[in-house]
Amino acid sequence: MSHVCAVCEILCHSLSGLDDDNTEPSALLCLHPFGSAARSPSASPLRPPSPIAVSVSVAGYIPSYLEKDEPCVVCGDKATGYHYRCITCEGCKGFFRRTIQKNLHPSYSCKYEGCCIIDKITRNQCQLCRFKKCITVGMAMDLVLDDSKRVAKRRLIEQNREKRKKEEMVRMLQTRPEPDSSEWELIRMLTEAHRNTNAQGASWKQKRKFMSLAVREPEDIGQGSMVPTSDGDKVDLEAFSEFTKIMTPAITRVVDFAKKLPMFSELPCEDQIILLKGCCMEIMSLRAAVRYDPESETLTLSGEMAVKREQLKNGGLGLAQFNLDDTEVALMQGVLLMSSDRSGLTSVEKIEQVQEAFLLAFEHYINYRKHNIPHFWPKLLMKVTDLRMIGACHASRFLHMKVECPNELFPPLFLEVFEDQEV
Repeated sequence: MSHVCAVCEILCHSLSGLDDDNTEPSALLCLHPFGSAARSPSASPLRPPSPIAVSVSVAGYIPSYLEKDEPCVVCGDKATGYHYRCITCEGCKGFFRRTIQKNLHPSYSCKYEGCCIIDKITRNQCQLCRFKKCITVGMAMDLVLDDSKRVAKRRLIEQNREKRKKEEMVRMLQTRPEPDSSEWELIRMLTEAHRNTNAQGASWKQKRKFMSLAVREPEDIGQGSMVPTSDGDKVDLEAFSEFTKIMTPAITRVVDFAKKLPMFSELPCEDQIILLKGCCMEIMSLRAAVRYDPESETLTLSGEMAVKREQLKNGGLGLAQFNLDDTEVALMQGVLLMSSDRSGLTSVEKIEQVQEAFLLAFEHYINYRKHNIPHFWPKLLMKVTDLRMIGACHASRFLHMKVECPNELFPPLFLEVFEDQEV
């Protein structure tokens, strides 16, 4: 058996994909000379060779066009395929290639007047006679590439391989199935629920006007009464009061969105409350983020009293770049709403099944509509995690404000939704 060292095995595997016109796929051959030896000067073409000159035959991949045990036309060893226009073994293929590439044949000589018998036992004893036999049987010198041509060919092969991969990927994306009928119905239901509960038009512009006030720099605020919080920030009570008034209808719309989904309404009342408490700020942030205005750097729902301005700005900018349509926003809201990892839920398995159905419909819709945008789905899915982080940040911030601000500043619905949230 032949010996293949670890380094050569890795190298052979890494090169096995190259489409060499002159080389058929073959067994792993070690690049180190375990089975061959230098030519013995004293060896006769007819005398038995010394043990060190014995060559090892390699059993490996044999192309289907070769007959079983078909011999090499040069030395009679087991052939591995067509190499340089002749059926040869790996040894003679390599010998011929090295001879041409390094221009070694002018230096070859024979001690026996060029009459050596070349077989798999004697082939390493006389390089000249072996090379002459390679030429005699028809091996083509012009098919052996020099180093520069070989590098260029491999580069071309790699380029063609990458091109085929891209074409295959495009073909796979183009043939992705669209959502089935049940998923389309789910998508339609979520989209209608979102459109019927999402603020539009003039109310959005009014909120944007307020947000320009709410996100003022600290040095610009100081006109109204200020309350310092435990973490060193200051809350403008007037701005915060206006902010909570705007939040109330926004919260109501999120609740209305959830109630329009039958799978949500069928859950126990306690689970509905937990899900709404958990997702309310996340969904409001999502609805705000898709309306992020890069020019004024404002969001429709913001205010550093509730969530850090920079975090909301980054979240809004990130989601705005996706250019989501109403359906995509609705599907993401459904995924946020039906989060089975909210603490205290009793119908965890049922909620998990609904979220999985939302996610599957969401994925199919994205792959159907945005298949030409690389990695759109996984990148969008990562934004769900960002929105969850905003929700957690808001819960923590609310606890600070609850301690520092007068209770009368908090509308009843605001308290009902955000009080006792898990941080």
